[in-house]
Amino acid sequence: MLIRNWMTRDPITVEPDTPMMDAEHIMKENKIRGLPVVKGKKLVGIVTDRDIKAASPSAATTLDMHELLYLLAKIKVKEIMTKDPITICEDDTVEEAAVMMLRHKISHLPVLSEKKELVGLITETDIFKVLTILTGVYRGGVQFGFELEDRSGSIKEVADVIREFGGRMCSILTSYEDAREGYRKVFIRVLNLDKKRLKELQSRLEKEFRLLYVVDSSEKKHIHGV
Repeated sequence: MLIRNWMTRDPITVEPDTPMMDAEHIMKENKIRGLPVVKGKKLVGIVTDRDIKAASPSAATTLDMHELLYLLAKIKVKEIMTKDPITICEDDTVEEAAVMMLRHKISHLPVLSEKKELVGLITETDIFKVLTILTGVYRGGVQFGFELEDRSGSIKEVADVIREFGGRMCSILTSYEDAREGYRKVFIRVLNLDKKRLKELQSRLEKEFRLLYVVDSSEKKHIHGV
């Protein structure tokens, strides 16, 4: 899944000499938490709501209101922004963006074109959107969690049983995190199940595979979990 398909295109930007208070107003008005800082077409920094909060006087300040407003009005974005921020290319994947955000503990990534010009911005919220689409959670249904042998055909064996009960799989995710050696975690979301036969299906799956849990999204409750 390429970043170009999920990023915010032509994001709102500010210039280095933009007053900090103006940047704060722009963020609040547009309900965003970060602004790329550009000089011409070149990205020179990024300023976030955290930068503004860190630069603002604390509530314990002894300054009167006029002095405070005067000082705040003099602060420019270039004084508080992160210079030469970490960036990503529009043809990189969303997964790479997620890894970079986790690794560097940031919530925004400016997106550059092949010409190194700013073309977009991808945020944590965009990553969450991708996650919900990949899991199919908004489509409802039932999610089954398994620990299966890490071999060819192990998922098909589970899928065949689910199909016997009329289920249609809308997403399959796998992970090796916390799985035993030689195994992997598999998460399958299933639609069109006859809820009257769900217990029967669960019993069959528990008998033939290592079933970790069953969650019925329509009921919003865990049916089984270990």
